[in-house]
Amino acid sequence: MTLRTAGSLVLAAALSALAVTPALAQKEKPEVRPIEVERVQSSQSFPYAVDPDQSHDPQNVLLLDLSNGGRVAIRLMPQWAPHHVERIKELVGQGFYNGIIFHRVIDGFMAQTGDPTGTGQGGSKLPDLAAEFNDAPHVRGTVSMARTDDPNSANSQFFIVFYPRMGLDHKYTAFGRVIAGMDTVDAIQRGEPPANPTRILQASLASDDKPQALPAAPAAAPAITTDMLRNSKSN
Repeated sequence: MTLRTAGSLVLAAALSALAVTPALAQKEKPEVRPIEVERVQSSQSFPYAVDPDQSHDPQNVLLLDLSNGGRVAIRLMPQWAPHHVERIKELVGQGFYNGIIFHRVIDGFMAQTGDPTGTGQGGSKLPDLAAEFNDAPHVRGTVSMARTDDPNSANSQFFIVFYPRMGLDHKYTAFGRVIAGMDTVDAIQRGEPPANPTRILQASLASDDKPQALPAAPAAAPAITTDMLRNSKSN
């Protein structure tokens, strides 16, 4: 009886331990469940085409003047992601993007900007946005919102796609497309971060009618005079 009782107690303790272990494991590493996000519109009525004419609807044309000397025109598409377009326009109105670098630029993939810290970890003081995943394909020139693993974490960072990346479709919120100056986008310095990063000198809307901001001219070398040559210390 004693041996059986002891054995029973040992078996009960072992079963109890097995029953407790999964619960503890779940507390340490909770189950990750996908978040269902509704698309903005069905593919049957979705407006895939963008208007390339900058004079049309200028309040929805974003202009980026870059430190490489070029200007990029982006057609914002409220039909794709109304709240994301509203956020971009709000930050542009604040001058938020002026001076910010492209901190993550991967050749053959995309150029990312919108972080005032230049580290990829920062954003604006505004609250994060709920995802507006849609049917816009990530073709060359597509402009889409960056985020963390949380679909509802987009804030101020965005990226411009160099080449088609359909694997991003329905996972990142596309909100516009480059309609002019893609050669300027191609000239953005590569790196994570680049050694000499390309910077947004000025972000504005075409309706603001601001002149293009250009990089400062390099300082001229001092003129070499006769006295300088006569007093040279070299042999």
